[in-house]
Amino acid sequence: MLFVLVAIAQLFVPAQMILGEEIILDTGTAYKFRTQPIDPSDPFRGKYIVLRYEMNTAASGDSLWERREDVYVYLKKDSLGFAELAKVSKIPLAIENDYVVAKASWYDRNKGEVHFNLPFDRFYMEESKAKPAEDAFRNAQRDSLPNNTYGLVYIKDGDAVLKDVLINEIPIADYVEQ
Repeated sequence: MLFVLVAIAQLFVPAQMILGEEIILDTGTAYKFRTQPIDPSDPFRGKYIVLRYEMNTAASGDSLWERREDVYVYLKKDSLGFAELAKVSKIPLAIENDYVVAKASWYDRNKGEVHFNLPFDRFYMEESKAKPAEDAFRNAQRDSLPNNTYGLVYIKDGDAVLKDVLINEIPIADYVEQ
């Protein structure tokens, strides 16, 4: 009987995690996050590309931010569907904007800005495509076209799922195959 319960728990937990992400993808709001050049993949954590986003600082009059403290990042969309920062807070606010919970990295006292890391900074890929994807992404970043590389993220109730990384409106896995 104990074995059956353990087996059911081992199936239930991953299924619940997958279902939660699928619900966000089906019912969440899609945002495009402008990216900066990526770091190389880490062979010890698996094959993925690391993304840095242009949205990583916010003006804040509160200078008491602690490293790894939760930062509630409230969003709005620009005319092209790209995410823009609406507001940041240490606590959840009663406003209508979508939000994600990021982690504070440091506070710049000179500029009065809190720096934060968004929670969707890794995009896992098939092992054979990770390195070519990284190279393609870097080359696209050097391109003179604005907004040609971005992460497509779905957000609902503070949870976020990075669905894809796009280069010139083409999913990165397809772009690598071209």
